[in-house]
This record gives sequence, C-alpha cells and structure tokens, in this order.
Amino acid sequence: MTIEERLAQSGVVPLVQADVPETAIRISRALLAGGLSVIEVVLRTDDALRCLEAVAKAVPQALVGAGTVLTAEQAEAAIGAGSRFLVSPGLDDAVVKVAIAHGVPVFPGVATATELQRAYNLGLRTVKFFPAGVAGGTAMIRALSSAFRGMKFMPTGGISASNLAEYLAVPSVLACGGSWLTPPAAIESSDYRKITGLAAEAAAIAQSR
Repeated sequence: MTIEERLAQSGVVPLVQADVPETAIRISRALLAGGLSVIEVVLRTDDALRCLEAVAKAVPQALVGAGTVLTAEQAEAAIGAGSRFLVSPGLDDAVVKVAIAHGVPVFPGVATATELQRAYNLGLRTVKFFPAGVAGGTAMIRALSSAFRGMKFMPTGGISASNLAEYLAVPSVLACGGSWLTPPAAIESSDYRKITGLAAEAAAIAQSR
C-alpha cells in the first residue's frame, strides 16, 4: 500500500506537537487507540526532531511523518529521524527536491492556482491545501480540481469534527489534517482519553464517507 493509499484509507491526519518525546509518544498512542494510524509530528518545538524519532521507533504501527518542514535542512533531518513523509505549510523547491532525492513523499502547502501549477510541474500529484478555512474551503478545492484534474488535496487549517465530512465529500480530497484532535488543554492535563475519543469520532466520520 502506498502512502497516498494509506492516507485515503485513514482520511484524517492528526498533528502532534510536543516538547518532550515521551509526551509525543503518549499522544500518538492515544490517537492510534482511537483508530488513527497516520500521524504528523510538527517541527514547531526545540525538541521536535527527537519527538519525531521517538514516535517513529516507539509506535511502529503508525505511519509517522514530519510537518511544518520549512527548509531543505529540516527535510534532511526529518528523514534521518525516521519520517516517512514530509508536509510543509508552503511550496519550497528545495524541500521538494530533498524529498524526491530520498524517495520520500512530500505534501507542500498551496493556496492558489499558481502554487498548484508549480507543484504539478515539479511532478507532485498530492498537495496540502493550507490554510483551508480562510483560503476558500471546499469551494476553492472544487474550483482548483476542475482545472487540475489529477491532483489530490490534504486540506488543513480550520477543519474540525463539524466540517470534516464536508471536506471528505470532495472527490479530490485524500485526507484532512488537523490539530483539533490534540487539544493543548488535554495534553497539559494528561487527558489522553480525551484525545482517543476525538480520534475515534474523526475516524468514524472518515469511515462513513
């Protein structure tokens, strides 16, 4: 099964942000317990790479990737830490080239037709649509899909359980990314059952499409 097929099967990609590897592991295990097995560890903390590596090793059942990859150096480091896919908020040629050189799928963020056309001509067929909620939502994705018929999207930003089904109903949407599944308050209070519950809810919505 390709990573794109695994994304389509899951339908949801939760974002994991942590300062401590053990916390990242506990979050990831809680998500897995709720039925979500594709996890994006975002590079937004000083120890994010250690968290990524720890999750990749401790939760082998999950497909673990790196998010918020901004530079080629971060891309190299994330792949070295065990990342099996890369996600960026924007489209950067250098990051894409590193991923292609290593044979690792990369999903750069786009918000316009110009960015999408550049991604298409770099050989990509799946991209992140970000920030989805303020960049036009499902209407924008449908409009872009009419011109770029071979492209698939992973919208992220402004997505929650209340509109997840709406996004997943768009044929060109492969999966949706989201941080609503890992609320900071639940992490701070070690309420991992809350995270498992949110994951189970999202997984049920995704499976019903």
